[in-house]
Amino acid sequence: MKDIKVRVKDLSLYYGNNKALNEISMDIPVNKVTAFIGPSGCGKSTFLRTLNRMNDLIDNVRIDGQVFIDDIDIYRKNIDVVNLRKKVGMIFQKSNPFAKSIYDNIAYGPRINGITDKKQLDEIVETSLKQAAIWSEVKDRLHTSALSLSGGQQQRICIARTLAVNPDIILMDEPASALDPISTAKIEELVHELKKCFTIIIVTHNMQQAARTSDFTAFFYLGSLIEMGKTKTLFTNPDKKQTEDYISGRFG
Repeated sequence: MKDIKVRVKDLSLYYGNNKALNEISMDIPVNKVTAFIGPSGCGKSTFLRTLNRMNDLIDNVRIDGQVFIDDIDIYRKNIDVVNLRKKVGMIFQKSNPFAKSIYDNIAYGPRINGITDKKQLDEIVETSLKQAAIWSEVKDRLHTSALSLSGGQQQRICIARTLAVNPDIILMDEPASALDPISTAKIEELVHELKKCFTIIIVTHNMQQAARTSDFTAFFYLGSLIEMGKTKTLFTNPDKKQTEDYISGRFG
């Protein structure tokens, strides 16, 4: 189906003998924002990292099941994982710009991918910073350190750095949890804009944020997917009692 970007079938993940994810299946639509909610330790960030094989970097992890992106199983043997992570970008909870200039942060990925022409790099840097809604704030200091920026600005620089390699999907792991309310609002506005061009999957512990920013919401509990649906429906009329109890604050 062309409106489905990611299809997950019976995905389980083990840390050694400990089963952390339990036979998760879901379809994630293209050019929408899908939020993962649930209490701490419920598996939502672990599941997010299965979508670009970041869990491959952890020892003693085993994954059963399948993840299809554009109908290609990303866990089959001959997949180029570097290329996969270019296509499926990731924004972390703590902003992590490189100790380089703003310009070099954004140009880093394109350079690694073989782009050396300065005019082309200039265009990519400007376009990416504009897409990340931070160009007007940094255009006069592109050659100063990205570490001199505020936390909210650093997070948008990290988003611009991800956009510079032209991904299809952007994974966001609690991207605003360390930010003040004004910076958080800017990130949320940015997510709303970016879904016009990208498929966005966001993990958030903030249910109001999920309600404000997402089109679809998935509720995780103890490593299982309890329920997934349109955000408005899930928040106002959930199918499962566990979902209703979590959203109404009875646990979590």
